Amino acid sequence: MKYTGNVIKYGDNVDTDVIIPARYLNTSDHKELASHCMEDLDKTFVSRVKQGDIITAGENFGCGSSREHAPIAIKASGVSLVIAKSFARIFYRNAINIGLAIVECPEAAEDISEGDMVEADLDNGIIRNITAGREYKTAPFPEFVQSIIENGGLMQAIENGVI
Repeated sequence: MKYTGNVIKYGDNVDTDVIIPARYLNTSDHKELASHCMEDLDKTFVSRVKQGDIITAGENFGCGSSREHAPIAIKASGVSLVIAKSFARIFYRNAINIGLAIVECPEAAEDISEGDMVEADLDNGIIRNITAGREYKTAPFPEFVQSIIENGGLMQAIENGVI
């Protein structure tokens, strides 16, 4: 699993209420959720995110409510990968379950800057900052997690008979 994209960077404790504000939880339409992604934290996110972009963040990304809407909104907005120093555990599980690739790599999350071009090879646990010419090591995903993400989430992986 390889991802390449420009980075949009955030700080610590980005909670699910700013990823997708609760006032939009009356829909399960992924496009509608994406249209409000990050709007209480970054009003420019929706207008500047491009398909394949990568979010980097600090500690405790996805803290707060256990709502699955948060990783759905991020994925539906076009983000291919989230790299953070750490994730709230329920967000981590929800992200994998809906097929959003996320990886903890404190060194990369700290060092990569807004706008950098990044390539991540999660099969081999390598993240490259193409802009800065630096490389970071992370644990590769276990094979079953790769299967879930590659199939678009847990339910789709089960329907496809791969897990």
